[in-house]
Amino acid sequence: MSDRRINALILATLVLGLLWTYLSPRQAPVAKTPPLPVVVPEMVPLVTGEEDTAIIFTRAGCPVCHRIPGIAGAEGRVGPPLWLGTSGPQRLHDPLYRGKAKTVHEYIVESVIEPGLFVAPGYPVETMPTWYGAKLSALALEKIAEYLEVQTAEDAAQEK
Repeated sequence: MSDRRINALILATLVLGLLWTYLSPRQAPVAKTPPLPVVVPEMVPLVTGEEDTAIIFTRAGCPVCHRIPGIAGAEGRVGPPLWLGTSGPQRLHDPLYRGKAKTVHEYIVESVIEPGLFVAPGYPVETMPTWYGAKLSALALEKIAEYLEVQTAEDAAQEK
């Protein structure tokens, strides 16, 4: 085969390839749909908030680590006592407090959602689970905050 024929064959192949590319029907790009979320047990709330306050605390496991006035069996010593009607204002004004809460109620919610923002003096850092904010419904968290913001050390002393 001569060089001329080879060049013509190469040129014809290139032209046909280009024509095929530009003249063939275009398919619309396929939209990528995000994958459906996988529901795992860790995503299921511990409580809905419809439960009684004592049940919310118990199912959430709060009594294991904290002393909570009025909650049966809440004699934990790992975390600070939760009489935030007494200690909440002190914590909000502590120079080590880095959160944004302006009220004790806001502080309680913040402490559950982001427990590392402030750790009560004398208690171990990184002990409070960081996943509570995802495991408690908003209603349950509100009930917890409403209950704790009025509990005082005097309430705890009266129980003994």
